[in-house]
Amino acid sequence: MAAEWDGKSRGTVLGFKIFIFFIKHFGVNAAYALMHLPIPYFYVFSRKNVRGLFYYFRRRLKYSRFKTFISVYKTYYVFGQTLIDKIAISSGLRNKYTYEFDGEEKLKEVLDMGKGGILISAHMGNFELAQYFFKDRVTKKAISIVITDQDHKEIKEYLDQFLKKDRAHFIIIQDDMSHIFEINAALAQNRIICIAGDRYLNVNKCMEAELLGATAKFPMGPFHMATRLQTPVLFVYVLREPKKHYHLYARRIEIDSNDPQVLLNTFTNHLERVVRKYPLQWFNFYDFWDDKQNRRSA
Repeated sequence: MAAEWDGKSRGTVLGFKIFIFFIKHFGVNAAYALMHLPIPYFYVFSRKNVRGLFYYFRRRLKYSRFKTFISVYKTYYVFGQTLIDKIAISSGLRNKYTYEFDGEEKLKEVLDMGKGGILISAHMGNFELAQYFFKDRVTKKAISIVITDQDHKEIKEYLDQFLKKDRAHFIIIQDDMSHIFEINAALAQNRIICIAGDRYLNVNKCMEAELLGATAKFPMGPFHMATRLQTPVLFVYVLREPKKHYHLYARRIEIDSNDPQVLLNTFTNHLERVVRKYPLQWFNFYDFWDDKQNRRSA
């Protein structure tokens, strides 16, 4: 069985303090350069995450052993860059970056329908930056982002000193499922609900589909909710490109079936195309596939 994601991000307050110090006093590029230093630490002390990445590149993308090793390193580095970018952009350095909007008219079309909408993404690129794309295109009151609240409290309290407060509205996933009522209320207010479709927290609330040639588990919630409510659905990704450039992709998905499995299969087909185009930006640092036999030799 593929391991469940624990809902937590990695990192320490000290690490964030160091990077914020470099961003403030030496600039974003200096912080990027510093990002090379902690990567060996992850290789040694985050072996489970590293094994998951090795399997992804070696068995699912069919890379050579050497290319796999380099790709794991690059993935950690690009992930570090996206964390630095998130801090820099949200703390007032947005003008240091350029942005490209691909399909933004789809967001406006959904809002014009007056029924709200569900925006399904994945841990590809820097999805949390979507709120900064949206706020220039649609009112902040039109967006609700569904998140887990498992990050370390100390890190969140520290970062709140630097991050601007004009963020989108967040709906936090709760054990008592009360977030479902918040989501329904937001849709009734013609809001767009943003939710990740590639991580699950409970094995009893997941579905299976094929991704990159092997069976994987996905959260049940986004796909059941979208098909049950017959709400407009979009797939959206915010991908990092060279020279501090971000590219937002938005695609409207027509739902022709009440079967959530059909929507999930559509999502995985779309996600696979995006993963193959940006293989270093799928930041799913855990045991994603149920493939014990091939994992041993990855």
